Amino acid sequence: MKQRDFSQLTLRVVDNGGQWTHREYRVIRDLGAEVKIVPNTASFSDLSGADGIVLSGGSPSVGLEPERMGNSADFVDSFKGPMLGICVGHHFIAQHFGGVVGRGNSAEYGRAELEIISDGPLFEDMPRRFTVWESHRDEVKRVPPGFDILARTEDCEIEAMMSRTRPIFSVQFHPEVEDTEYGRHIFINFLEEVSEWKSRKKQ
Repeated sequence: MKQRDFSQLTLRVVDNGGQWTHREYRVIRDLGAEVKIVPNTASFSDLSGADGIVLSGGSPSVGLEPERMGNSADFVDSFKGPMLGICVGHHFIAQHFGGVVGRGNSAEYGRAELEIISDGPLFEDMPRRFTVWESHRDEVKRVPPGFDILARTEDCEIEAMMSRTRPIFSVQFHPEVEDTEYGRHIFINFLEEVSEWKSRKKQ
């Protein structure tokens, strides 16, 4: 696929203490966008100038403990641009908007086969099934009102979701890890959404 120029985009990766936050940063940087990591305790002003944000993964169950998510609620409520939640970020978005998050039937660590069950821009131009990397105990049990499920695995029914009213996407798996097939492609698709949103905002 032909990738557009992302050099005019500015992204912020909100660090929730995840072990792979710097990988998320590097993928976005390597795709040409300007990107900076900020702690989840930063103020909303630290997102000034951002065209899109990523809510990183974090330590187990942190997404269920709002006090450990810093100012993420303010970020999610106040930032109107495209947003991508990963793992704990996925849990936080679900819970924040009224979904249900809880312990999965079993902890998942390693490769799993993802099945795309609903079309969405995050998975555009990808096969319906591919391998992803999992590292979680908790999972989204019910999506919030106004969100659609995009993907599932054998052990987790809500692997990805998106909002119908805002450019908010989230995934349970880790697209930043090399073991995830098409992980870079997922970030490209997200940056495409950021680019389109920025263009519309200028009009």
